[in-house]
Amino acid sequence: MNADFIFQIVILIFSVVVHEVSHGYAAYWLGDSTAKYEGRLTLNPVKHLDFFGSIFLPFLLFISGSGFLIGWAKPVPYNPYNLRNQRWGEAIVAVAGPLSNIAIAVVFGLLMRFVVSAGIVESVEILKITSFIVFINLLLAVFNLVPIPPLDGSKILFSIFKMGSSPARVFLERFGILFVLFFIFFFWSIIAPVITKLFMLITGLGI
Repeated sequence: MNADFIFQIVILIFSVVVHEVSHGYAAYWLGDSTAKYEGRLTLNPVKHLDFFGSIFLPFLLFISGSGFLIGWAKPVPYNPYNLRNQRWGEAIVAVAGPLSNIAIAVVFGLLMRFVVSAGIVESVEILKITSFIVFINLLLAVFNLVPIPPLDGSKILFSIFKMGSSPARVFLERFGILFVLFFIFFFWSIIAPVITKLFMLITGLGI
């Protein structure tokens, strides 16, 4: 197990934690205190780690030589019926996670662009770690916007089409994790170019 993999795992874990905490704060801002009562409005990774999504899947992707790393944390709980905005509340909570990852990617990406262009930092290792932060957070943002349950994109889609507790939504959520795994292993090529282009746009560098 090399150092790059360890760096990527650490960055992935903290990035998914920020992602989930952002969901919790969005729900709290909209009037639901479930995440707060359950102690999930914290950056302590122990409160958020999911064995399959945070540890097993990333390790499986690494040893299989997939060329990319993805994962997730335990979803932050919230009660959609407590949200003040019943029409768009669920979508707002859902989009908060990807937006937090985009914000991290933009901040570190612009920092990376500045220090490289100014020649301030010449350490290859520092630039490598920064590039990991940008790439992994872009990956999490784009991946989570895919409209397959339990990913955030599905919540946005359900809100747009007012699906509520429709049979179609219940079916998709019941078998969603299987669809997600199928998408990861067979259709990753669809979103990989999007992540690459966003990385180049923000950092001004290629991958």
